[in-house]
Amino acid sequence: MTHRPGGTAAALTVAPLAERFGVRAVGEVGLTTRRIWESALEEVVRDGRDVCHLELSAVTFVDVGGADVLVDAARRLPDGRRIVLHRPPQALCRTLELFWPDLSAIEVTTS
Repeated sequence: MTHRPGGTAAALTVAPLAERFGVRAVGEVGLTTRRIWESALEEVVRDGRDVCHLELSAVTFVDVGGADVLVDAARRLPDGRRIVLHRPPQALCRTLELFWPDLSAIEVTTS
């Protein structure tokens, strides 16, 4: 089990957005929370809408495995569909740019 300083386990909550299709995530995406992240992204892929919004302003950390799950979900989208990341952690942006620079199905926005 992954622990943060102070002995508390990492946590992640995901809830539907009220104003548009997508989810708001709060917490950390890591080994102990990856199943939650995978489930949320699987629903995005299955839904079929053209755009899914992921509000990530309250996500403090996404490990490379979590980024890989996101990329896998985006790659399974049919042409023309995309995932829009709203205010993701800077480290996630750098990871996406470094390992998957040409992935057009993921759009990053600061709004």
